[in-house]
Amino acid sequence: MDWQSESPELWAFLESLHRGDILSGTVAAIERFGVFVTLDDGPAHPLFPGVGFIVIPELSWRRIDAPTDVVQVGQRVACEFLQFDTYNAEARLSLKALEPDPLQAFADRTAVGQELRGTVEKTASIGVFVDLGDGIVGLLPSREVHGRPAVSPVEEFEVGEEIAVVVTEIELPARRIFLSRPEVGRHEGATSAT
Repeated sequence: MDWQSESPELWAFLESLHRGDILSGTVAAIERFGVFVTLDDGPAHPLFPGVGFIVIPELSWRRIDAPTDVVQVGQRVACEFLQFDTYNAEARLSLKALEPDPLQAFADRTAVGQELRGTVEKTASIGVFVDLGDGIVGLLPSREVHGRPAVSPVEEFEVGEEIAVVVTEIELPARRIFLSRPEVGRHEGATSAT
């Protein structure tokens, strides 16, 4: 569809938006692929329930099972404008951009080398995923990664078990935390990450 000629008011509205603009509206529909938002200052969309759209990864910093874990139809929301989707003639929005990043908060309060206590969330061939609290999960690798010592064997850990770990690396751009086991005899003084 040639949105520019078919819906000139919609096109003009979307062209007037700038990355970082804060837009408010109402959740109009929730789909498995994202959330439609009717924007307060925007025109109606000729095909979709709203001219604003939030993809699943932009709903929350935390892992979610479904969009309804974060929003409900009829809920008022404020979002940051990310970009103009010219193919669908919609405003791509982010709900999480207006919330503090829990990984950044973790990095601000945690030093590399710091010993923490966490709970085994799951084990996999690549290692043990450890819940450090506040939705933060680190990886205790099953093989050496970048010179860090390996965990062996992964089978010695049980889901739900509380263990002591040492933060070996926090990669903010990649959104990863690498962990190692503390040296024997040191884990008595571990602090909780929360």
